[in-house]
Amino acid sequence: MAFLTDRKQATLMGSAKMGTMHFWHMTISSVALLILVPLFIFTFGSALGQSYSDIMAYYARPFPAIVAGLTIVVGFVHFKNGVQVLIEDYVHGLARKVLIILTICLSYGAAATGLFAIARIAL
Repeated sequence: MAFLTDRKQATLMGSAKMGTMHFWHMTISSVALLILVPLFIFTFGSALGQSYSDIMAYYARPFPAIVAGLTIVVGFVHFKNGVQVLIEDYVHGLARKVLIILTICLSYGAAATGLFAIARIAL
């Protein structure tokens, strides 16, 4: 092993083969958020200032509930992927694995909580 060049040592390490897929996931979720966030602001903005019963009736309709649910899911998946890249770039060792697991749990837990809240209102 002492006679291997730096390139040969790196060649033996292999590649993760996930960079392109991760890039496309981030790009697709960014474009989806580019569409969903203005829709969410439009639907949520028209509900601001109304009474509790009016809000419950408004989000019981399918369009505002679907827009809110999609915005929550796509937003938290985009958050998870972005924070995972930050952690992979700047944290090393066991802390990297722990932080990535915590980030994934936080993202999916928050998305599930948001979807549950929307489902409770809509149904």
